[in-house]
Amino acid sequence: MKKLSVLILSVYSVIAFGQKVSDFKYVSVPEKFQTFKNSFGLEKYLAQALKAKQYTPVSGDKSKWPTELVTNSCSVLNADVINDKTFLRNRVILQFKDCNDKVILESKGMTDIKEFEEGYQDALKQALLKVSVSNPVATLTIQPANTVTNNVVVPSEVVTANDTSPQTGASRFSNSRQDFQKVQIDANQFLLVKPNSSIPFATFKATTKKDVFRVKLENGNATIGYFENGNIVIEMPQSNGEYTKEVFSGK
Repeated sequence: MKKLSVLILSVYSVIAFGQKVSDFKYVSVPEKFQTFKNSFGLEKYLAQALKAKQYTPVSGDKSKWPTELVTNSCSVLNADVINDKTFLRNRVILQFKDCNDKVILESKGMTDIKEFEEGYQDALKQALLKVSVSNPVATLTIQPANTVTNNVVVPSEVVTANDTSPQTGASRFSNSRQDFQKVQIDANQFLLVKPNSSIPFATFKATTKKDVFRVKLENGNATIGYFENGNIVIEMPQSNGEYTKEVFSGK
């Protein structure tokens, strides 16, 4: 028998902090909400609901995100759905946080539907009523707590020309023809990015050997790269099947 969704109480606790959710275009939706043992598809439900409100949800491997997001983490809001269930009610808390982990909006939703999948989704539907349609501003005023250089977040640990191991942060390298920004995604992967490019020039992922990486180039070719004397080296595949050594020196 088809169940009727009956909202017994609309409880929306909204906290706003200057910046609005609607100021953003991109929202990061995790692949799994951590407060649920079984989230009953809430991640997909939230992503679809955000798309309907003209946001662009992103998730998964950050190295595959648009470069504008990788190099400017503050252009992305982080969404979370928290399990707030009581003995008799399915309840959720929808949160949006900025790059400094500051809550931009918090909204609670509650339903009387007892079934978990339908109930949690209905509760999230109620919480989403407080989320306005995306109307992104041209320039967001939020900046990370760390230093920002050329729109790239630079934490306290930055790779320098003398470093021979991957660190978090971003720095500049050059192959004598062009400058590149090195953007650390996490401890195991980083990007080389051309100025004003939306596609990473090279994506590096760690191998089991220290300072040696699997590299995917912007043209889709796969090769290897490594650190050498503080520089980044890529073995560039040639049309004849050979490889040439291209050195990116730290600046």
